[in-house]
Amino acid sequence: MRSHSYNNDVLAGPRKRVIPEVPAEPGLVVEEPGGFCGAVVRLEHGTVVLEDRHGKHRVFPLSRAGFLLEGKPVTLVPAKSAPAKPAASASGSVKVAGLRARTARDSRIWVEGKHDAELVERVWGHDLRVEGVVVEPLDGVDVLADRIEEFGTGPGRNLGVLVDHLVPGSKESRLVEAIRDEHVLVTGHPYVDIWQAVKPASVGIRAWPVVPKGLPWKEGICAALGWGEPYEGWQRVLAGVRSYRDLETPLIGAVERLIDFVAPPPEG
Repeated sequence: MRSHSYNNDVLAGPRKRVIPEVPAEPGLVVEEPGGFCGAVVRLEHGTVVLEDRHGKHRVFPLSRAGFLLEGKPVTLVPAKSAPAKPAASASGSVKVAGLRARTARDSRIWVEGKHDAELVERVWGHDLRVEGVVVEPLDGVDVLADRIEEFGTGPGRNLGVLVDHLVPGSKESRLVEAIRDEHVLVTGHPYVDIWQAVKPASVGIRAWPVVPKGLPWKEGICAALGWGEPYEGWQRVLAGVRSYRDLETPLIGAVERLIDFVAPPPEG
């Protein structure tokens, strides 16, 4: 009778594949199964930011076996000795410690009104002080052409203008199309008012109400939501904005382009 030797328990189930955990050190190059390959930039809120060789950033969740390292699946985990993450400003940029505001540039950013200026200051104020950029209310796009002529643009004296409701066929778009000055950049967002560029969830509502035509928009919003007078409603809106995450993407992109135009990043 032949004897058999078993090294394993025949009743045991299949062994689970062991997925190694790898510390997500900055600079570690991994590949996401979808094909994006990049170096670890940082970890934040359960995700990892990767940068490819072209400088493009993508964000991925830190899921089990979520990445390939040298062709083999790994799970990225926070590095035990990871350096402290630099403090971020409300706009997401690196916060400059002990900041002393730079002397104001001749260039300016104009926005349509007081609320627009306060919202831009709330999110980008730190960046603007670093760059020495002053934001001023324009009090309506109707006067834009005259104000540009009064300002007197030129090399080192650029204007960035943020316009509400900049959509094809609107009054605003027609006025902007008439501007022909290489030292002026006009960007905008599609919302009727700057309030609407704040995500509804950030101010505790499911959606911005639809205001009937002929009724002033701010008054209609406050009436529909029971917010009292517009100045009281604005305090609710502004209080709901803590960082760029509370804003809609079109506004973020529009303001970032203006800052880069009036305070271009150094070359090289």
